[in-house]
Amino acid sequence: MTSRHRSHIDPNTPAPRRRSVVKAAAAGAVLAAPLAASLPARAAESAPAFLHGVASGDPLPDGVLLWTRVTPAADAVPGSGLGPDTPVEWVVATDKALTNIVAKGSVTATAASDHTVKADVRGLAPATDYFFRFSTGGTDSPTGRTRTAPAADAAVAGLRFGVVSCANWEAGHFAAYRHLAARGDLDAWLHLGDYIYEYGTGQYGTRDTVVRPHAPAHEIVSLADYRTRHGRYKTDPDLQALHAKAPVVAIWDDHEFANDTWSGGAENHTEGAEGAWAARQSAAKQAYFEWMPVRPAIAGTTYRRLRFGKLVDLSLLDLRSFRSQQVKFGNGEVDDPERTLTGRAQLDWLKAGLKSSDTTWRLVGNSVMIAPFAIGSLSAELLKPLAELLGLPKEGLAINTDQWDGYTDDRRELLAHLRSNAIRNTVFLTGDIHMAWANDVPVNAGTYPLSASAATEFVVTSVSSDNLDDLVKVPEGTVSAVAAPVIRAANRHVHWVDTDRHGYGVLDITAERAQMDYYVLSDRTKPDATSAWARSYRTRSGTQKVERTYSPV
Repeated sequence: MTSRHRSHIDPNTPAPRRRSVVKAAAAGAVLAAPLAASLPARAAESAPAFLHGVASGDPLPDGVLLWTRVTPAADAVPGSGLGPDTPVEWVVATDKALTNIVAKGSVTATAASDHTVKADVRGLAPATDYFFRFSTGGTDSPTGRTRTAPAADAAVAGLRFGVVSCANWEAGHFAAYRHLAARGDLDAWLHLGDYIYEYGTGQYGTRDTVVRPHAPAHEIVSLADYRTRHGRYKTDPDLQALHAKAPVVAIWDDHEFANDTWSGGAENHTEGAEGAWAARQSAAKQAYFEWMPVRPAIAGTTYRRLRFGKLVDLSLLDLRSFRSQQVKFGNGEVDDPERTLTGRAQLDWLKAGLKSSDTTWRLVGNSVMIAPFAIGSLSAELLKPLAELLGLPKEGLAINTDQWDGYTDDRRELLAHLRSNAIRNTVFLTGDIHMAWANDVPVNAGTYPLSASAATEFVVTSVSSDNLDDLVKVPEGTVSAVAAPVIRAANRHVHWVDTDRHGYGVLDITAERAQMDYYVLSDRTKPDATSAWARSYRTRSGTQKVERTYSPV
């Protein structure tokens, strides 16, 4: 481990997924009020201004992608389509004071890109901290810090990544981001999907309390809507702080589009009444790539691969753009080889990359859980909210078909590929489910642990979105105490599950092991929520199995 990866616990540390059928207002709703609501009160006082912070992402050994949005005039709010073309300069330096400038350039912010700008900076040194800033019209943005990836052939002692998923603005504050930003030891952070939510105000799980309202107030459908919602999120101070502290590596899940997205639609989309799905999907993708420091990858998707020296390569999946429609479990369709989660091209790309990789660890950024999951015998009081959270049939059928469980042929093919080619040290990093899990990924769950494990999986809980205790409306920890033992008894490859708490993960990797430290928040509804270490699990090199370890790195 290098000195910058010293052991760390936040100094402030003390010792669900609701399936809504409520639909929002039509896409042609008046924009003025919700657009204005997406900006801080000071937005109209001066222009130009950098009101949405700065960010960086997708680090390479010789470069990184820089991002910001400029508000060139008071009426040029997100989604408005208003405002003049505005030249924006950027600089990159080795020091925070920006005196030793190593790269600089300019880009033009236009209404066509919602006045967001990106600079794909190259020619930098590997494994190096840099500082950057944007400027326009005599106004400077905040200064951000970023870090390049190690050289492809570098022997890397250790890497540390923050890991987050599922941040519902209305359900709470983003203290998880604040605590990750305060660490100061992250090489990058991974966002595994549901960076935004598409629902209208009060339509998605908030434990019957809207902590802070969305903008626009209605469900987002049009390009202007998606831009406005992204703009609202980017005003959060904790999100801004984390984006300014370390580069992000992000993939989308369904709520960047609509709940339970598949290639031809979504559960939370009504064709016709909410326009054509193709138009909505296109708008959501355009806004995402405008507002996120993410390089569009193959065919405008988020599947791509990043390398961090000889220690890690990271395959990032898009599990929404190509998938077949979800089916109900019980009629055999989940096993249909004609149905796919990944799409043929992406699965072949993933298999080839895992096989050819020469790094010690193969990480897979994976938006929905790959480990099999079944419910044993849960009480009726718990089964209904658990089904609601996971999208299960409320009659008690124990499969979430939005996960890999609904596309078993893709999973069977991928795990068989890992086994037949003796591909070791594959770790899936997963979000979506609003619970924390530590799993082996068995080739045959029915005979496990007598059969083999092909990989391991660390699932992080939600930043703020409802989990099981929020749905049942009981004190935090109450449900997990009952449900977790039952879930583990029915799923012998599951080492741990926490159904109730919100938080984040920190993944620490050396040649010997990959360890996930799980942190939980004191209260998602409080902007000053504290953070505490909860548990740690690791997989040692060559084992393909998870084990508990009793202290964070």
